[in-house]
Amino acid sequence: MIAITGANGNLGKATLFFLLKAANPSDLVAVVRDPSKMNELSSSGIQIRQGDYENVSSMEEAFDGCDTIMQVSSAVYGEQADRQEKNVVNAAVNSDVKRIVYVSTLNPGKEKLFRAAVTCGATENAIADAGLQYSFFRNSMYMETIPLFVSNALADGKIYYPAGEGRISYASRIDIAEALAGELLRKRSGNEMFHITGAEAAGFDTVAALLKSEKGLDGEYTNIPDDAFAEVLLDLGMSEEEINFYISMAQSIKANEFAGVHDDLEKLLGRKRKSLKEFIREL
Repeated sequence: MIAITGANGNLGKATLFFLLKAANPSDLVAVVRDPSKMNELSSSGIQIRQGDYENVSSMEEAFDGCDTIMQVSSAVYGEQADRQEKNVVNAAVNSDVKRIVYVSTLNPGKEKLFRAAVTCGATENAIADAGLQYSFFRNSMYMETIPLFVSNALADGKIYYPAGEGRISYASRIDIAEALAGELLRKRSGNEMFHITGAEAAGFDTVAALLKSEKGLDGEYTNIPDDAFAEVLLDLGMSEEEINFYISMAQSIKANEFAGVHDDLEKLLGRKRKSLKEFIREL
């Protein structure tokens, strides 16, 4: 059986829908903290099990009988994220899971600027050290996050963000979900590491230009200071920890930690991946 953690999130849910096209629903397990949020899949035949990243025993129960799991990165930050992700790995080991497909980030490691990249690097090491077979999906940023970055630009074309000239090799979350489903069903005898990106790396000036050419907006990008961005986040009611996380993301983009371009996604899909222009056009 295959278990998907964080199955009520956008990526987990999309991956399940692709798995349903090729697998017996009874062989699929959706692991969620609150099963009531999975009502739309309650009649699909998928097993819906409760599991909380903070509770190792609940994850062990959720993984019972599963030989493969897809571990989606924690949605929290810092030490809490580190603890939660290690809990999932420990639960997998204790439940005799054989293989983990881990959703990581493009440039994980303890020296990276992006705080989530530090957590992902630690989790990759924990999986490898545990002796589990693995496939690591080192994902660049999702195209679907662009509206969060550009904010009101979808109305007036103006982007204000502290990324300098940094570039991002955006990839479609739907493309990634399809690739993950294929990897979960694929029989492998060894470990794999995939760098999941779009076909090009684009700065926010390029995004602004596409808002102009594809949406008819007066696209323009303004690089703002980190402290100005922090003030905006504070006004939105974010905590200091949340603000630091999003500042670390901006700094990592500025340092081109998300600028790498690789062909792994197209190889996994066996087709062309969605382009940034197509995504902007469809917004």
